[in-house]
Formats: sequence, C-alpha cells, structure tokens
Amino acid sequence: MSTLPLTHQPAIDQQSIRTLVATFYGRARQDELLGPIFNSTVEDWDHHIAQISAFWSSIILKTGGYDGRPMPPHLRLNLANAHFDRWLDIFEKTARDIFPEEAARIFIDRARRIADSFEMAIATHAGRISTPRHIRRPL
Repeated sequence: MSTLPLTHQPAIDQQSIRTLVATFYGRARQDELLGPIFNSTVEDWDHHIAQISAFWSSIILKTGGYDGRPMPPHLRLNLANAHFDRWLDIFEKTARDIFPEEAARIFIDRARRIADSFEMAIATHAGRISTPRHIRRPL
C-alpha cells in the first residue's frame, strides 16, 4: 500500500468506518454463501458491528481501540478460500459504494492483506502450505 502525504489523505473517520462495516454485514448476512455462517455465529449484531468497526478504525486510523484476537474465532469456522473470495467481493463493492475511490483503495488493499493472512494461518493450522492470492490482484 502506498503511503499518501497527509494533505492528500481521503476523508475517513470513525462514522464512515461504522457505515462501511454495518453496510457490509447487512449485505453479507443476505449472501447465500456467507449469510449462514454469519447468522449462525454472531449472536449480538450491535456488539459485533461495534467490535469490527473498532478493528477497522485501529487499522486505518490507528486509534488503538481494538484489542481482540481475530484469528481464533475464524479458525473454528471451517472457512475455505471461496468464503474469503466472496467476503472480498462484497467488502470491495461496499467500500467503493461508500468511499471515494482513493479511500476505498486503502480499505481494499488492507482487506486483501487480511484475507491472505487468514487463509495462510488457516492452512498452516491444518498442516497445509498456502501463499497469498489476493494482494496480487489489481486494485
């Protein structure tokens, strides 16, 4: 990810991040592949959206408001590459719907890195080797 001078950073704040997260989960919950996973796993959607908003704020705005460990819950879900592909498809569309292109690219780049990291960790946990698949795609 290229670092832009502060004077050229797109407008991203905690409210816009919360809008991104809430909109994404609204869409993902309706998705035929991801919906059943999210709907059977998440019990308190308000809490989950607040927690994931804090996660993205910590990553993008460096707020430090997230202190969770995202990998262990994902290891229990038996996720496959297709799940991450769909997650990225929905997330990228949502980011582009909510933010100007420059800001959306920041989220998309980071999401692809996260997807690659999670896929590789899940593979390692299962005794397999995996390489990054998403970060190489053009933004």
